[in-house]
Amino acid sequence: MGPWRGSGSRIAAPLRDRRGGRQQRARRSDRGQATVEVAVLLPILAILVIGLLQVGLVVRAKVLTVHAAREAARAASVGDDPIAAAATSGLAPLSVQVANDGDRVTAVVTYVDPTDLPIIGAAMPSVTLTSEATMRVEDWPD
Repeated sequence: MGPWRGSGSRIAAPLRDRRGGRQQRARRSDRGQATVEVAVLLPILAILVIGLLQVGLVVRAKVLTVHAAREAARAASVGDDPIAAAATSGLAPLSVQVANDGDRVTAVVTYVDPTDLPIIGAAMPSVTLTSEATMRVEDWPD
């Protein structure tokens, strides 16, 4: 008699495959492990992907504010309406300020980019983007 007989537990003999080698017995605690791992990692992965998308949208908005500032400065340097030129960037509402200091015109464009993607929008405040462009005033001969 061994010490295990009185406790009611049994020791299972290892399974053998056809070639005589040992076969691993699947433990009950390992069942569904991959499903649990996916269930834990999938929300984290989804948040990372949504975060990357939000960063991409902010970078896109920054590029558009730089474009709007250049367009506003160009329009102001030739005597056109800088606000209408900045509005062609596709961002709305924009704040456009133009300063003329003699031979140079400086346009400052400010845009508040809302973070409106799910989950990230609630966790991250809106981003204020500011771009500035300076151009020489062009005098056209009459």
